[in-house]
Amino acid sequence: MLKKGATPARRGSSSTVKRPGIGVYGPLIAFILGSVFPFYWSFVVASNDDSADSPLLPGGKFFHNAGRVFDTIPFWKALGNSIIVSGTVTLSVVLLSTLAGFAFAKLRFRGRGPLMVFVIATLAVPTQLGIIPLYMAMAEFGWSGTLGAVIIPNLITAFGVFWMRQYIVDAVPDELIEAARMDGCSLLRTFWHVCLPAVRPAAAMLGVFTFMMSWNDFLWPLVVLDAENPTMQVALEKLQSGYYVDNSLVLAGTTLATVPILLVFLVLGRQIVAGIMQGAVKG
Repeated sequence: MLKKGATPARRGSSSTVKRPGIGVYGPLIAFILGSVFPFYWSFVVASNDDSADSPLLPGGKFFHNAGRVFDTIPFWKALGNSIIVSGTVTLSVVLLSTLAGFAFAKLRFRGRGPLMVFVIATLAVPTQLGIIPLYMAMAEFGWSGTLGAVIIPNLITAFGVFWMRQYIVDAVPDELIEAARMDGCSLLRTFWHVCLPAVRPAAAMLGVFTFMMSWNDFLWPLVVLDAENPTMQVALEKLQSGYYVDNSLVLAGTTLATVPILLVFLVLGRQIVAGIMQGAVKG
């Protein structure tokens, strides 16, 4: 018999929430270990002698091998060039792609559909197909051998435009834009104060992807830059260009070159997680 004011429990309901078990945590732990293991193995090899037989634990020679890296290649020059190139390209791609995505998603203009199809179609063109004409253009402009030849062709990407356009379509309601315009906001102010805060998670994710792609780009910097003015990946290639490849030396340089990518992910990852949690709460 129920007490006064009490409500009957629903049939089949449980007072306790079922917690995920080994079937959930097991694959997650295995995935995390599989993702971390290459970084761990690189550090293990980099901290031992190259003559060591398959070491399983880190040694005490990482700083010694790192010093050899600094003596073999212009590490700091390459690091500075890669930071300049990757940082400039990332900021440009995020800003210009968000602008273009906002235009394709929320503005009405003639030829919008065919132009968007053309942008998507360029994703099917192999990068290697345009290297020769692009190099001829850089040489004609007098940019060959300079960082501008690496930065300018990558200031905006078709993937970035498509990514931001797809996100803005659902993340920024038309009513919100119309309300801003009725309040007297110009188009740029509407974009800056309405669109950008709403698409921050997608912009952060695009920034991570772009920074990683620009940082790891090897072919185009190898073609267009001089040997005295390399990016990080081009400089690391010199560590294994000899007759004998010292794996400890190569992986010490690779480990050092991975640190900036991890720092960028730590900075932008908070924005990504915050955006995901915000969307989950709204949903």
